[in-house]
Amino acid sequence: MSENSEASGMTAGSGTAPGPQPEPLRFFGTTWVDHDGGYGLRRAGATAGSLVATVASCFVLRFAYQGLEIAEVGDFVGMLVVLMFAVCSAIAFRKTWEGFGRRPADPSGEDRLRGLKSIGFIGSLLAYFFRSFTEAPGEKLRRREYETALAQYARRRATRTGNPAARKNIKGKRPGRR
Repeated sequence: MSENSEASGMTAGSGTAPGPQPEPLRFFGTTWVDHDGGYGLRRAGATAGSLVATVASCFVLRFAYQGLEIAEVGDFVGMLVVLMFAVCSAIAFRKTWEGFGRRPADPSGEDRLRGLKSIGFIGSLLAYFFRSFTEAPGEKLRRREYETALAQYARRRATRTGNPAARKNIKGKRPGRR
């Protein structure tokens, strides 16, 4: 979330309202806020695109496995490669799916898993595909954060309205200067 200065109000020529601004999502920008600007088409495109990328990735892995068979590396190595891709894909799916619902508690831990998620890219693509059916991937998390930021901003703005020197005398308080 980015927040403009409260004192500046609307900036000249920028057209953005004061307060928190929504965080853009990959492939969707900020269309997820009001579901406008071709949001439905983008979601359909993201769903289809991730499925096509998953199928293409499976073909690439199949060709790689055939290369191992041609090289006659043995059944043990072939099984290890299949097992490695299966485990890495499962971990990548789980971590990607969790990333749509909450921010990582340890960002450096996510950085350490980057290589594993790269090997298990099929799992990440499948998570993106399945999540695209219900929402833009990550939309629920960003919407919750954005609505919280808007509520906090509204509370801060409501408590600081008016000139404090012009307030009327409240019982037990000193009157302001005139």
